[in-house]
Amino acid sequence: MRRSGAAGYAALLSTLLVAVPALPQTANRIGQIKTVTGNATIVRNAVRLPAKPGDPVYQSDIVETGADGAIGITLADNSLLSNGPDSRLEMDVFRFDVSTLQGAMLSTLRKGTLTVVSGDIARKSAGAMQIRTPTATLAVRGTTFAIDVR
Repeated sequence: MRRSGAAGYAALLSTLLVAVPALPQTANRIGQIKTVTGNATIVRNAVRLPAKPGDPVYQSDIVETGADGAIGITLADNSLLSNGPDSRLEMDVFRFDVSTLQGAMLSTLRKGTLTVVSGDIARKSAGAMQIRTPTATLAVRGTTFAIDVR
């Protein structure tokens, strides 16, 4: 009877695992969408998703806005990112340890505008936050700044 109980438990467990939809890994969650105006999308694993306040942002996401779009994102280190119209921002690398405030961030702004209020990563380690553009890479030391790539 014990054997059939264990076999029954294993069968039930495997049925439940198949029935539960795959959830995104929270280990790569780097922030959250706070505001959206107009047309804004997140490209994740080659799938375009409409951006909505409250949605998570993951490492490797691409944030895009249309001609009438804007999006505000808060990252796990309390950095604030705001993309204006016709922007494309790639969230390349984001690592952050909440206990030590150590981390690194690298994003690529391909086009458009980006305003940043840097958070704990830049305050803890000068240059650990970087924004790459088609012509330069900015190493941030903890400040507020804006970038316009046309």
